[in-house]
Amino acid sequence: METLLAIITPLRDAIYAVMTPVSDFVWSYILVYLLLGAGLLFTVLTRGMQFRLFGHMAKVTVTARGAGEGVSGFQAFATSLAARLGTGNLAGVAIALWIGGPGAIFWMWITALVGFATSFIESSLAQLYKHANEDGVFRGGPAYYIERALGWRWLGALFAIFLIIAYGLAFNAAQSNTIAQAMNEAFSVPNWITGLVLVGLVALVIFGGLKSVARTAEKIVPTMAIIYLLVSLWILAVNITAVPDMLALIVKSAFGYGPAVGGAAGYAIKVAMENGVKRGLFSNEAGMGSTPNAAAQASVKHPAAQGLVQSFGVFVDTLVICSCTAVAILLSGVYGELLTNSPEQSIQGIQLTQDAMVDHLGYFGEVFIAVVIFFFAYTSLLANYSFSAINIEYLFRGHAKKADHTLRWIVLAMVMIGAVAKLTFVWDFADLAMGLMATTNLFAILLLCPTALLLLKDYERQRKEGIKEPVFDPKVLKRPELVDRDVWPPNY
Repeated sequence: METLLAIITPLRDAIYAVMTPVSDFVWSYILVYLLLGAGLLFTVLTRGMQFRLFGHMAKVTVTARGAGEGVSGFQAFATSLAARLGTGNLAGVAIALWIGGPGAIFWMWITALVGFATSFIESSLAQLYKHANEDGVFRGGPAYYIERALGWRWLGALFAIFLIIAYGLAFNAAQSNTIAQAMNEAFSVPNWITGLVLVGLVALVIFGGLKSVARTAEKIVPTMAIIYLLVSLWILAVNITAVPDMLALIVKSAFGYGPAVGGAAGYAIKVAMENGVKRGLFSNEAGMGSTPNAAAQASVKHPAAQGLVQSFGVFVDTLVICSCTAVAILLSGVYGELLTNSPEQSIQGIQLTQDAMVDHLGYFGEVFIAVVIFFFAYTSLLANYSFSAINIEYLFRGHAKKADHTLRWIVLAMVMIGAVAKLTFVWDFADLAMGLMATTNLFAILLLCPTALLLLKDYERQRKEGIKEPVFDPKVLKRPELVDRDVWPPNY
């Protein structure tokens, strides 16, 4: 293990020196404003679909079941939620609070609210331009709709490369890193042992292909999300008298009038906004271009139906699960003590969440968070592979099976490396990869937005006509020839 670290450390330092200024530029001057701006634009153009159709979103998500031999709408939803629910919800929220102060939570919420519409646009496009595969599972996502609808394979390939770097490498390392920390903190398990266990568990599923990932996510993700929500609601109820002050603190801090733990920089609105948006995007992934890869797998009758399902995932991820973590931390004595006594102290992301849970629940809190993050991050590892596999197949069409097989071993290697890596490097690497992915995808969906709006209009028209389950016909499009007829035949 020492030999492995001796090899990794110099390479890590060299990469870090290059990627830090690039990442800072992308996030500080491009992505924060592009993400919020695009989300606001999509919200206006869809006439506030996240508010008008929220109840319908929830209903469609719950009822999106049977898919024959393929992947159901709910399984695709669970796969995307598996990628969303992980380090971003527990460690990521803690990091956002630490660096950006309570105000970062406000900007996470804003990111989520506009992210509903963004997620709908990108997921509907992925469904529309998907194609059939011999294993019975559809393939699609930004790389596919960039090539099909815009005719730019070079940009589709660029996105695919960014996604593989982000999900096949960076995010797998980040998830594994957080699991290892949690296991070490709660049970004193050495990081390398956790890494080996994870490698074995991930291998059991990913060598079964995309269907295996979808079936596993469908079983684990909803159960763990409900358990985490119930525990958080209990904490909220016990501390209900402190909730108004907590909410006021979040809003005031968002505009520079509240305290932050991470030093003087945490008082700035800019820092609160950047960290809130950054962690919000890492968590709910709206606009990043990852969720569409899961959305495209679903067997549904109308592209907009799955767009609504994936949009609802933003609500579950950020407005529910991330808020649960924020509530637990801000209502704990741990946060206040750090704010008063140790404002310059450095702390690991998951450690703050665990300490807060211990403050509320005693030793059980530490164990509980360790178990939750294990399952959340484990299913994220599986979803990360799923997204990467779809894009590796896109890049190596003539040698898809060989490329996928190689990818599986790379994913397992990154899981092991991530378990013993330093947190700062892992998160910063993930930030850069995520920024490049999101910038590419947002550029594409801004151009393709009119097509997604046609899908929403057609879907809502059919519902107004009394059709409970709208059916898509390519003739509503301006260029129906761009759609795969094997997937969406005329008069389907």
